[in-house]
Amino acid sequence: MNLVSIRVITDDVARLVGFYERATGLRAAWATEDFAELRSPSGTLAIGSTRTVPLFAPGSARPADNRSVIVEFLVDDVDAVHRNLTGWVTDFVKEPTTMPWGNRALLVRDPDGNLVNFFTPVTPAAVEKFADAAR
Repeated sequence: MNLVSIRVITDDVARLVGFYERATGLRAAWATEDFAELRSPSGTLAIGSTRTVPLFAPGSARPADNRSVIVEFLVDDVDAVHRNLTGWVTDFVKEPTTMPWGNRALLVRDPDGNLVNFFTPVTPAAVEKFADAAR
């Protein structure tokens, strides 16, 4: 088994895609106005419209209602991401902080309120743990 993507359901695909493009530097691949993907070497963040939910199961997903999942991105320089987002992101949950497990992390909310963590390994153990992912 291989985790391929995480999908976020939203009422405003263009707004959420714009946020993630700016935050990550990735360009979205649009399939339709209701679905886009931001692909990285290790996985894909899919963004789908609420209009796609009935195709799976009516009422099975609600936009802007997540309080349990954190979308995470490994970045080269979390402080540079923070500078890029300052003045643009309205909800910084946690400014860049070095965590006990060795990652320097920045936690924000996307426009739908989903938690997004950008992190850079900074201790030798954390750097080693993510060495393959950084390639």
